[in-house]
Amino acid sequence: MRKLTHDEISVNRSSLDQIHTVKKLPVYVLLNSIRSSYNVGSIFRTSDAVMIEKLILTGYTPHPPLPANLQNAKAVISSESSSGKSLSSIKGKDSSLQQNQEFRMPTQTGNKDVLKTALGSTQSVKWEYIKNPIDAVKDLKSKGIKICALELTENSKPYYDPTLYDFPLCLVVGNEITGVSQEILDLCDYSIEIPQYGIKQSLNVAVAYGIAIFEMRKVFDLFVNVK
Repeated sequence: MRKLTHDEISVNRSSLDQIHTVKKLPVYVLLNSIRSSYNVGSIFRTSDAVMIEKLILTGYTPHPPLPANLQNAKAVISSESSSGKSLSSIKGKDSSLQQNQEFRMPTQTGNKDVLKTALGSTQSVKWEYIKNPIDAVKDLKSKGIKICALELTENSKPYYDPTLYDFPLCLVVGNEITGVSQEILDLCDYSIEIPQYGIKQSLNVAVAYGIAIFEMRKVFDLFVNVK
């Protein structure tokens, strides 16, 4: 066999001008205070590969830089929290967040480290920053979107369990250390888990996300092809 060249691979890939024509996977992905910029960049890249509906960054999850000419584009950062307070006023009052070295407030410059791993996918994946994840989850639930946590719980289902009837849904991906917060779990319709056969209890968050989201894409594509 012969490995395809970059040009040969590109022939069958969408361009930014064509991205709006791609059949999107009806899944929103909410990142619940992810710490690592490189994990976020990797999740962006995987999200482009499966073409999700939208990536929602919450809490202290680092976000990509937002060029001035994209302020009014679809990939935008919310300038205000749901409470109506500006992000600048929140930053000034919440000293505990400022002391957290992993925390980056969504600013015009954003976090350039995300781009190193995302490799351009921040331009093709629709995304938004919402400080309070609870507000984001409640808004999605009000629109009839099911909430699914990628988390080990007492009632977790296998990651391959979601069916066509679960779409559209929101997949919640939690912090590298603490996972999905209990506040969010209380709002979830169900949770899914990836089986572990070794001595470790979890996978890297970006790897776990890749496994789960590609399974969802497979289920969705089977439906589209049959239909």
